[in-house]
Amino acid sequence: MTTEPGQPVGELALRTLAMPADTNPSGDIFGGWLLAQMDIAGGMVAHQRARGRVATVAVDSMVFHQPVKVGDTLCCYAGIERIGRTSMTLRIQAWIIRGAGGERVKVTEGLFTYVALGPDGRPRPVEAG
Repeated sequence: MTTEPGQPVGELALRTLAMPADTNPSGDIFGGWLLAQMDIAGGMVAHQRARGRVATVAVDSMVFHQPVKVGDTLCCYAGIERIGRTSMTLRIQAWIIRGAGGERVKVTEGLFTYVALGPDGRPRPVEAG
């Protein structure tokens, strides 16, 4: 997937506000919170594409570019990179909108793999299209 510099990849899947309760001891937003928000965003997109239950099976190549601050608006974008028989890999980017000027900055990105699950909790084929 390619994109113009400064442009998010994929669809906007989640938007939330970074709050003081989500900080690490340095006062920046905790990376684990950010990772969780990205996983939620990807899970929603994967669920929609799989038309049902999915589970995260891998998180690869996470890159943290910039810190997230309290008060930043976090926007997670997800785009499908690959669809296999029972799984799919999504590229998820986390962008923030910072301050009154509305500066948009990419802060984190990674590849997340989800597997489609049937009613029995076992992998099932991802439906075509």
